Amino acid sequence: MLDLFVIGAGPGGYEAAAHAAKLGKKVALAEKQYLGGVCLNVGCIPTKTYLRSARLLSECRLGAAFALEVSDARLNMPALVERKDRVVGTLVKGVETLLKRTGVEVIRGHARIVSPNAVEVDGKRWEAANILIATGSRPAVPPVAGIDSDSVLDSNTVFGLQHIPAQIAIIGGGYIGLEFASFFAAAGSQVVAFEMLPQIASGCDRDIAERLGRELKRQGIDIRTSVKVTSIEGKTLRYSGPDGAEGTYEADWILNATGRQPNVEDLGLEQLGVDFDRKGIRTSDRGRTNVPGVWACGDVTGRRLLAHAATREGIVAVNNMFGRPDRLRYETIPSVIYTHPEVASVGWTEQELEAKGIPYKKSQVPMAYSGRFIIDNPQGTGIAKVLVGAKYGELLGVHVLGDSSSEFIVAAAAMMEMELPASEVAAIVFPHPTVSEALKEAILRAAE
Repeated sequence: MLDLFVIGAGPGGYEAAAHAAKLGKKVALAEKQYLGGVCLNVGCIPTKTYLRSARLLSECRLGAAFALEVSDARLNMPALVERKDRVVGTLVKGVETLLKRTGVEVIRGHARIVSPNAVEVDGKRWEAANILIATGSRPAVPPVAGIDSDSVLDSNTVFGLQHIPAQIAIIGGGYIGLEFASFFAAAGSQVVAFEMLPQIASGCDRDIAERLGRELKRQGIDIRTSVKVTSIEGKTLRYSGPDGAEGTYEADWILNATGRQPNVEDLGLEQLGVDFDRKGIRTSDRGRTNVPGVWACGDVTGRRLLAHAATREGIVAVNNMFGRPDRLRYETIPSVIYTHPEVASVGWTEQELEAKGIPYKKSQVPMAYSGRFIIDNPQGTGIAKVLVGAKYGELLGVHVLGDSSSEFIVAAAAMMEMELPASEVAAIVFPHPTVSEALKEAILRAAE
């Protein structure tokens, strides 16, 4: 009998499998499509590969600001697709090597749980003391007539484009929609983003979201909030505005970027009695489901649809199933929107603290406080915003708008995880010149 059977080879699944194997456990992992999951193959990695080229293209157009003479910079889309494929291929091989090195048995095929201690993969039965469900998610499909039209792409199929469209309409103003809007706008497309909510980047601190919206509009992205897409007819998108007025928009392509939904179908969850619904499998902060021996991690739980959250969830689950007490503090998981400029956050937003009635103090420091930020971003703006407890000065939330923030938000996450008071940050030496110095200054001002 196996010690652990993992269903799904995304960041949550393969990292958990490798971690269990390193603990000396006998582990098998089933994957029906591709190693690395959505993130590596059609999500995080491909998107960031595209965005890196878009960022470089934008910087070339600012050549004079960097004392460079650059002309006729343009994007070669077929070459970018090839580069993306090479990057993905390299990382997939890395996953294969990790699983082979740690001794995880990889099984190709669709897995279905037939009992709390048994899984079938294409008719073959496997016994295991523990089962970890890490089946991930897929693009959500909103109830919009015509959403299945040939002119509609999603966050998976968009990578099949070989040419930059003249016009693209994006349904959704969350992180997926905004990142693609940022890419296509830099590449030369006319971009219109339709968001049903009054705020883009739902869940983001309102002040940061509003500032991001202004920056993206300055780049030529037409962002329309409080707008509901009602139907799609060919290449024509129909919508109703905030005042109920009907409108249409014609585009070469329409991108459905309305989020993702957990893969909970055809896993045997109903027969097993696992507590779940279309929003995901319910788990504790230790990865347990309501069925002993059955665990879950990653997007399939519907909790934090982030690759790094999935990895941590999987490792927490493995630790607990093998007698190593562990738990996940969701409030200390950082998140990033890889637009230009980036948004990086961890902890509570101002709006959440107000709703909870938690007294707090805040400080805001312009990113231009950092000399490195001015050097790297001749036309860039942004802020570092810090929220601390009014009584004890504990870090409650950190929200940064500005490029390079994705690289240092982990410092704020570590401070929150270790429950470090803002007043003690003075003892931490931040290297100079770095963009992260704006973060330190914001924390120190909040502690005053």
